[in-house]
Amino acid sequence: MADKTKLTKEGKAKLEAELRHLIDIDREEVKAQLKEARAQGDLSENADYDAARARQAEVEGRITEIENILANAEIIEEKKGDSKKVGLGSTVEVEYLEIGKKGTYTIVGSVESDPFQGKISNDCPLGSALIGKKEGDIIDVKGNKPYQVKIIKLTK
Repeated sequence: MADKTKLTKEGKAKLEAELRHLIDIDREEVKAQLKEARAQGDLSENADYDAARARQAEVEGRITEIENILANAEIIEEKKGDSKKVGLGSTVEVEYLEIGKKGTYTIVGSVESDPFQGKISNDCPLGSALIGKKEGDIIDVKGNKPYQVKIIKLTK
């Protein structure tokens, strides 16, 4: 049995929207491209046909991937009033003690992580080190170059 994929409600909604778009829009566009390419004749030397087949494989692969993620998803319930400890769905402001800089991150499952948007995975070194900690804690983060952070603020 596959491991459960942890998702927030927002992450699940985004994946469902992407899946609908892939099925309703992208898949239909690819079908039209394949039909148009077939109409050009000889398929053995038809670059449009090859491109459409490659796009079809990409779309179908992503549809399958999302369906598998959703089938094995465990939705993370945000616990109102229990924001004393960091958990999935928590937003945490930390200070990097060695350099004095601050950063704000939301802890999400690995499928939803997007460090450029401030969403870090519960499986990454910082995310896993923060889980279960509370405001004011100083945490040792293990990685290629270990460092310390202090939790400045915690919200759910």
